[in-house]
Amino acid sequence: MLNFLKKEANEFKAFAMRGNVIDMAVGIIIGAAFGKIVDSMVNDVIMPPLGWLMGKVDFSNLYLTLPVNGDFTKYPSLEAAKAAGAVTINYGVFINTLISFVLVAFAVFLLIKGINKLQATAKKDAADAEQATPTVKSCPKCFSEIDIRATKCPHCTSDIA
Repeated sequence: MLNFLKKEANEFKAFAMRGNVIDMAVGIIIGAAFGKIVDSMVNDVIMPPLGWLMGKVDFSNLYLTLPVNGDFTKYPSLEAAKAAGAVTINYGVFINTLISFVLVAFAVFLLIKGINKLQATAKKDAADAEQATPTVKSCPKCFSEIDIRATKCPHCTSDIA
């Protein structure tokens, strides 16, 4: 049993230390932090002026209360409705989440677009470097065009230094 656990631990260690797993972990951690930044930007920077422009509406406080046993009680806020145990549809929170998603998706789009542009530039540079490297040379005796790796001219059979 102990040997089995050691073997499993070694396999897990090899798996966890592979580059892809570490890269993925870093991406998840940075993504979570980025998500918090976007949430703050939406809730604290974008939504207040948008709500103000729309007549001082607080999107996070927009909700519908569903009647329970014919009770159509109005609550002053979402928190009050939740505290009273009312069934609510929180469409304002959904709007905030939707805006957060659009911002994250746009940021990822810009990131991928930038990466694709860098990769295209790197491929173009590699192709240009490959074209710039000469593949032929001229024979000093007969002036024929020969492969750059040749040590003997195939046309005049003279030795090439």
